[in-house]
Formats: sequence, structure tokens, C-alpha cells
Amino acid sequence: MNSVWIVDDDASIRWVLEKALKREHISCELFSSVDDVLVALENGQPNVLVSDIRMPGESGLVLLEKIKSQYPRLPVIIMTAFSDLDSAVSSFQKGAFDYLPKPFDIESAVELISRVMGDHRKPDSKELFKQGSVGNLLGTAPKMQEIYRVIGRLSNSATTVLVNGETGTGKELVARALHQHSPRSERPFIALNMAAIPRDLLESELFGHERGAFTGAQISRKGRFEQADGGTLFLDEIGDMPFELQTRLLRVLSEGKFYRVGGVTPINVNVRVIAATHQNLEDRVKTNQFREDLFHRINVIRIKIPPLRERSEDIPCLAEFFLDKFSKKLGFEKKVLSTECIKTMKEFGFPGNVRQLENFCHWLTVMAPGNTINVNDLPDEIRFYDPPIEPEINTNVVLDTESNRSKDEFWTTLLSKEVKRNLEGNDGVPVNYYTQLLKSFERTVYSEALRATKGRRIACAKVLNVGRNTVTKKIQDLDLPF
Repeated sequence: MNSVWIVDDDASIRWVLEKALKREHISCELFSSVDDVLVALENGQPNVLVSDIRMPGESGLVLLEKIKSQYPRLPVIIMTAFSDLDSAVSSFQKGAFDYLPKPFDIESAVELISRVMGDHRKPDSKELFKQGSVGNLLGTAPKMQEIYRVIGRLSNSATTVLVNGETGTGKELVARALHQHSPRSERPFIALNMAAIPRDLLESELFGHERGAFTGAQISRKGRFEQADGGTLFLDEIGDMPFELQTRLLRVLSEGKFYRVGGVTPINVNVRVIAATHQNLEDRVKTNQFREDLFHRINVIRIKIPPLRERSEDIPCLAEFFLDKFSKKLGFEKKVLSTECIKTMKEFGFPGNVRQLENFCHWLTVMAPGNTINVNDLPDEIRFYDPPIEPEINTNVVLDTESNRSKDEFWTTLLSKEVKRNLEGNDGVPVNYYTQLLKSFERTVYSEALRATKGRRIACAKVLNVGRNTVTKKIQDLDLPF
């Protein structure tokens, strides 16, 4: 019979998972400690074991390590409320089948457990590699959890990786994390920004040169490939690589050897390449700006980093990290963000992504007058930020003026009937009738415009072609809920 063991010191987690699994006719046993599980394993194994990481006594990672050494074919799912990169990578490196961050969606958790039970792939025991710090790669948003999972699964691999993301999202941090959590972590990590090197020097930067290879080459010099031998070479903004050099890069990736500029002796290297770009390489392939064969060579595994606006829930923890960093670096007392300040920062979204947030926290550390940062302490571009309106494509738009005239006549006909109804029943229109009618008209127009622009006053003003102060005044006069 299919069975699942749940190991968690939190009785509520055990109860919720038990009820959900029983609804799917999956039997389960509950344990509150690692010691109890190890004793039970002597008498049999479940189909799947689901364990929390942090519990009194032995941790879930210790349990995972013991299971992988004694019962290597037993799949283990690790749960944790501490949803960070190190927890995810440690889980995968020690042999976890998958990683479930808390709080989790119960349906997704049951779906994962069911999939593991029906999956014939069983993980082999894995060697534990040295862990290290990963700098500023922070976040608990679901999209960041997916990145942690990928890094964890690649921790024993030398696979070529392509990292996609907008400028400032942290592409190099992901590349460093891939390197630090790999068997190459003791070897060099060499980074090269393809867009920052002059075109005529890039070949020498990559492959080195021999003495006398060109004017000014007075000594031989190793290129980045040689410097990264045994380790990782990070090629940032690879989309800007000159087309003629792409052929040489493709050959190195295919054959593992190259010639220095002006050299005649082949040089063999063992380098893992991680490439990154903010551009759409598929589009550059179509326009013959990027070689298709090179694209397929580097696009073995792709990691897409979300922009900060798509994981705004991570803004508070990132801001706290940066404020702490700059307070220590500059010798200032650490600043604290008020609740309203955090709300405003989330709405701003930081179009320059994490890099812009970091620079902003540097500014706050120096310029904010008090230790608690309020909304009024924020610069105007954040306090009064009004995001651009995303145009909605209406497939039913009628361009024909006759049809538009019909629409205008439809609502004016209804208005005319309303006025006539009031006139016929009175010796004249009711007192203040015109004022009330005009007010109803304006309330309708401004309400719909504000609703369409999600309450953004500047956007509403642009839509209606009026001033922002007019919108503010109408909201007050008409008592609109915006």
C-alpha cells in the first residue's frame, strides 16, 4: 500500500497534510522527531518521506543525510519555513528529491507527493560539497524559490547555463551561486562583461595573446579562458558579443581548446561557461546578430530572473539587507523603514531592479534625517510615482465613424428620455435638477476613468485630458472612493 511519512514538530502541519493525503486515499504516518523516524525505519520504509528542516534535536538535513547513506532509494521531500538559497541547495546536495518552502499551497504539496510516489526515478546518494556565502541573492518569493531549486539541482553539474533577466536583477549573483555550489567552487570564478570591452580588444581578453601579436603586445598574456581553467567563466551580456568572435567561442565550447591571438600552439582548458543577457537572443538569431548554433550551445539550461516588480514581496527583506550593509560600511546607525514607507516602495516597484534598490538604500542611509524612514523622507520620484498605463488591446474597436455616431446617439437618446420623463411630470424640472444630472454624469465619467487606471490620479488626468488638480478636486467634490 502506498504510504507517506510526515516528520514535523508542528502538529498543525502534520494534521493538515494527513487530512489532505487521506482525501486522496494515501495513507500516512506522523512523526514529531528524527529519532522516532530512525527507529521506525528499522522495521520498514514508506514510499515517500516528507521532513521539516528545523526541529528540536536532530535536524531534517541530518535525517536526510542518514537516509541517503542507509536507504539511498527512498525519496525525501524537504520542507522549511526558512526559504533561502542555502536551505534549498543543502537539501538537493544531500539528496532531496524536491524542496517545499513554507507556507505552501496544500494542493501543490499533495500533487508533488503524488508525483514523487509515481516517479520511478530514485535519487542516488550524493556527496556533500562545501557551502559558502552567496552575497546578495535574497528573496522568498515563489519565483526566487524556483531559481533556488534550479541551482540546487545543478549543484553537481558542469552544464552550460544561460541566465536571462533585466538589467540590475542580479544575473552575476546567480552565476556566482551556481559556481559556489558546484564541484568547481575551489577553482576560479572569472567574470567578463562583453559590452564593457572595446570590440578590438575583446578577442585578446577572451583568449589572450602572444608577445608581438599586435602593436603594444610587449609580453604574452593569458586570456579569461586560461584564467578560469578548472573553474567557471561568466560571460555577461553575451548578446553584445561581436558576430565574428562568436565562431571562436563556439569552437572552444565544442572542442575545449583555442589559440591565443598570434599563437600557433593549441591550449586546452576545462571551463564551465555561464552566459547572461538582458536581450532576447531568439530575436537576435532571427535578425542574424547572433549565431543560431552558438545560441543552442549555451542555451542548455536557462534561468530566468524575475524583475523586482514581479516579486515586490521581497523588497522589505532586500531593503533591510542593504540598509544594514551601508550602515556598517559608512558607520551610520541603521535606518528602519516605516510600514507606509514599505508600501510606497512596493508600489514603486523599482524599474532598475535590485541594483536601483541597493543604490536607493545607500541614499537613504546618508540622506534620511531620522532613524525611522517615513514616506516624506522618500525622494519625489518614489513618493509621487505614477506607473505607465499598460494599453489594453480591444479587438472590438470600431473605427467606422458611422458606428461611433450610433453609440453616441444611443446614450444621448437615453439621456433625452430621462429629461423628458422629469419634465412631463412637473411644471418644470425639479429644483437643482440640472446640477444633479451634471453631477451624476461627472461621477460616472470620473469613477470609470479612475477604475480603469487603478486609482492613479495622474493616469486618470491623462486619459480625460484634464489637470491632476482637477481629478483631485472632483474626487473630493463627488465623494468618490479613490
